[in-house]
Parts: sequence; structure tokens; C-alpha cells
Amino acid sequence: MSASRTLILCWLGLVALSVASVQLGNSGATLSLAAVVLLAALGKAWLITDGFMELRHAPRLWRGLLLAWPLTMALGVLLALRFSL
Repeated sequence: MSASRTLILCWLGLVALSVASVQLGNSGATLSLAAVVLLAALGKAWLITDGFMELRHAPRLWRGLLLAWPLTMALGVLLALRFSL
């Protein structure tokens, strides 16, 4: 697959995940809904890391660090929401 086609598919995926997270966020405030929105955010982080930054074939350390950071932040947000509700 050509690089421009990959970027266009990544961009379309990011748009779809962004629209989905906004629609889900407007639905109401529950912990399970927040988890789904955070999963969409993790999907966006994965698309950015592998698609736009093209780290699919990078060393595992760099790719792991860039994918672990959003996961850590999502878990932190979920824990904060869990203990605040």
C-alpha cells in the first residue's frame, strides 16, 4: 500500500474515532462510557504512532514507550473517575 493511501486511511480513522468519542461524551457521564471514550483515545494514539509517525518497524523500546504513555494516562483518568464517583 502506498504511503499516501496509508495516511489517508489513518486520517479517516482518526476522524471517525474523534466523532465517535464526541458523540459518546455527549451521551452522559458514567464510568463505563468514560472507559469507551478512553478506548477511542487509545485507538487514536495507536493510529498516530503507527500510521503518521510510521513507527511500525521502529525498535520495540520506542514504539513501546509511545504506546505505553497514552495507556498510562487512560488508566490514571479511569482511576481518578472511579474514586471521584
